[in-house]
Order: sequence, then C-alpha cells, then structure tokens
Amino acid sequence: MKSALEVSRERTVMTAEQIDRVIARLAHQILEPEDAQNGVVIIGIRRGGEQLARRLAARIEAIGGSKPGLGFLNVNLYRDDDIARTLPESEIHDELSDRIVVIVDDVLYTGRTVRSALDAVTDLGRPRAIRLAALVDRGRRELPVQADYVGRTIATAGDERVDVHLAKSFSHDDRVVIRAGRDAGS
Repeated sequence: MKSALEVSRERTVMTAEQIDRVIARLAHQILEPEDAQNGVVIIGIRRGGEQLARRLAARIEAIGGSKPGLGFLNVNLYRDDDIARTLPESEIHDELSDRIVVIVDDVLYTGRTVRSALDAVTDLGRPRAIRLAALVDRGRRELPVQADYVGRTIATAGDERVDVHLAKSFSHDDRVVIRAGRDAGS
C-alpha cells in the first residue's frame, strides 16, 4: 500500500481507456503510408517497449488483416551511458533488410535509448526505412531524435519520472503516471 506522501507525489496522466485509444490511433498511423502496405516489422525496445509493441502488432493485425513482424530488442550493448540493466536477449526473427521497421518504446526522453536501438537495428540488416513510435514523449531531449508516431506529449520537469504500466492485453489497471522525486529517468 502506498503512503499518502507517495500518492501525493504522483499523478495519473493517461487512463487505460485513453491508452487503448492512443494505441488504436498509432496503429492506424503506422499502416497509413503506402509503403507500409507491404508489411512492417514492429520492434519493441526491452523493457518498456515490449508490451506496447505487442499491443500495436495485435491492433495492426486487426485493422490490416495481416500480422506484422514482431521482435524485441535489448540495446544494452549499444548504450553510451552508465545505465546497465539485466534484460532478456534480443528476439528478432524477421528479416529486416528492405523492410519498414518501427521501433517502439513507451517513453521518449533523452534520445539515448533510441540512438542505441538504431545502431542495433542497422547491425541486423538494412531496412528500407526505420520509424519510431512512442506512447509518451516527455521532451527534454539530449540528442536530435524525434518520434514519427507519438501517443501523447507531456511536458515534464527534470526531477519527474514517467512510468507506464501496461499488461500484455488491455487491462483496467493500465496507466501512465508522473512521479516526482530524485529517481527521475524514463
């Protein structure tokens, strides 16, 4: 159970229903370009982008009638900062060369994770195009990275953290919260 101080230091900025609508919109936007009709490969960045990638792939299949490629990327080896996490290995089973690849992450922040993902993807093949989808763009970029598909832009302070809670499939417990405190990261 959370203390009153912890609850007062967090605020919900997206509910489960809002997240579900955003995922539907993102799926439509990903399918909209003419070149996406030949199929896309959705790659979720481990950890945060995994569930979002699964949900986007399922929604794209429901809308377009065909299942997109789906994989997951561990970018730890490509990071240029001190953030090291124990994550499962990458799982990329689709050929990436000459395909449209959509890298998916839950929160776009400094741009460093995306830069690492770009390096990892190009080591796996030469996609026709690489695009970026993020559920939340919190700004405060350190690198010139911009998402092609953004669910919601939320201005944050440097001492705030954006936490995305997503189950494997829709759940009323899904939410995006902003927490104040020193452990700002996502």
